Amino acid sequence: MAKVKTIRSLERGLRVLRSFQAQPICALQDIHRSTKIPKATLLRILETLQGSGMVTRRLGDGRYRISSDLLGISPRSTRFTRIAEVAGPVLDRLCRKVLWPSDLMLPASDHMQIAETSQPVTPFVLKVSPIGAHVNYVMSAVGRAYLAYCPDKEREEIIARLRKSRKLVDRLARDPKQLDRILDETRKRGYALRDSSFGGGTYGREPIDEGVSAIAVPLRDGKQVHGSINILWIRTAYSIEDFAATHLRDLQNAAAEIVAGLREPARKQVGSRQ
Repeated sequence: MAKVKTIRSLERGLRVLRSFQAQPICALQDIHRSTKIPKATLLRILETLQGSGMVTRRLGDGRYRISSDLLGISPRSTRFTRIAEVAGPVLDRLCRKVLWPSDLMLPASDHMQIAETSQPVTPFVLKVSPIGAHVNYVMSAVGRAYLAYCPDKEREEIIARLRKSRKLVDRLARDPKQLDRILDETRKRGYALRDSSFGGGTYGREPIDEGVSAIAVPLRDGKQVHGSINILWIRTAYSIEDFAATHLRDLQNAAAEIVAGLREPARKQVGSRQ
């Protein structure tokens, strides 16, 4: 009986998938170093795996990651990865339409965390916050958008944690009347704003002014809130009122599209990433 030949391209594809077992999120150079596959061939393999929904590519930094429906990790981590996968192409389209960048923020204990961003896509020069960066809850637009609409019990738990913080940016958590007023205004307005004294970044305990303004809305699905998204712009370019009048509807539509995408099976999202 003649020996059956193996399929070399399939062997290479499996080698790539095995590399993700050791490092679920990695750059092209990391995969090349691990598999020894030429980069041109590797790009074709990764494109094929993306098309099949087995691998996705992050918008914010171009790194590849194993798809959420293949991850053998905790339900919470899988859900957050799934949200980022769905949000990536939506934020890409939003940025290409309005030109200004957006971030996807997800809750993480005592802070919000950037899970995806279109900052590399914008033609404007803004300070780029990387995926994984921490953002304050009570001073940022994204944090306020989340707190305004998340379930009452979750909001109380978050604020209780922040009250124990010694960071300057968390001081508002110790003023419940003021914070409640801000969150009520956010609900009435329909979108959240940064505190006027908050620049955006936090390093150590002090806020850093980045010269940027933002508006944010929640990813709201009934009583559940998945996270929040914003649009950032250079503060001197527009007033908040003018910017919201022009782009709030685009931001709200993007949020609705992400929420709708999360209701679909993961593999149905494959075509939308192309």
